[in-house]
Amino acid sequence: MRVALVSPYALSVYGGVQEQTLAMSRELERRGHHVMIVAPNVRDTTRYDTPAVVARFGPLLSLPANGSRAPLTLSPWASRAAHERIRTFRPDVVHYHEPFAPLLGYSALRAHQGATVATFHRSGAGPAVTLTGPLRRQLAKGIDVAVAVSAAAAATASTASGLRPEVLFNGFEMDRFVATPRLRSDEVIIVALGRLEERKGVAHAINAVRAHNAKGAQRWRLVILGDGPERGALTTLGAGDDLITFVGAPSDDDKRAWLRRAHLLVAPATRGESFGLILLEAMASETSVVASDIAGYREAVGGFATLFEAGNDLALEAAIETALATETPLTVSAAKAHAEQWSMTRLVEAYEDLYVRARDQFSPVR
Repeated sequence: MRVALVSPYALSVYGGVQEQTLAMSRELERRGHHVMIVAPNVRDTTRYDTPAVVARFGPLLSLPANGSRAPLTLSPWASRAAHERIRTFRPDVVHYHEPFAPLLGYSALRAHQGATVATFHRSGAGPAVTLTGPLRRQLAKGIDVAVAVSAAAAATASTASGLRPEVLFNGFEMDRFVATPRLRSDEVIIVALGRLEERKGVAHAINAVRAHNAKGAQRWRLVILGDGPERGALTTLGAGDDLITFVGAPSDDDKRAWLRRAHLLVAPATRGESFGLILLEAMASETSVVASDIAGYREAVGGFATLFEAGNDLALEAAIETALATETPLTVSAAKAHAEQWSMTRLVEAYEDLYVRARDQFSPVR
């Protein structure tokens, strides 16, 4: 089968949708399909870790979206060029990730010249959702099969467009997370991973670690993997503390290596997380997890992580202490087995069935 995967977000900027697109392309190719990825940022010349064809269009912009900043293009020319490239690829199915995110996929979605599957990642309302209802309902006519990565994301898509997505999940490649050697040292290393923006709550991790270290017990090192608009403020908050390390945005290899070095992953986001894939990646890496008790994270961890009240520094410090004290080979093994339910192999198997269904249901937009 020939599959076009459309990401409205540039692959050159770290993000969950981009990671899903690349991982799906690898698994689809491994299963014998021919894949093309369509994404923004015509200036991006990076060779990505995928055998898929990668086609990039339009100038890159960074716009606020759902408490984050989205790396996308607003070029109508790029949207038309992407449509033409998809058409010449002659896909059996076009798979849109976040199909309503502007603007790259709009031309192809409106034309609806072949079978389409759409995956919704975003959860939570906001002006971008409430003020674009007519546009979203129009674009929804070009979707044959709708999927969401979580119940929260499905509810958002339903409210915004009238679609009724079935809920699957975000997937990841289990084997890649244990291929890196385990390199734990005696120093307790806690990793925070993600774009550095206010809703990710990294400030709470800094506060919790510094409060613990001030007590003179065995000290913890906090390694912050990511970049973003809050980096300056977070660096100031760390106040030159030599146990607070800013690594910057990691490569995929670097991320996996740090997860294998860490004693603990901390995910202190306060809101806006439709699904906590990074939590499952840590579990697959045989690393314990502490996460804020919010809907997307709670759904992902299924009781195999230590949760704390979002935004509460003292509760986060206590949760870290509990997680470190109670980790055993049995808890690590159980969490890893839980993570296996979200393997990319299982996810792509489900999508293969949906691609066939989309081809059966395809009806051009009138």
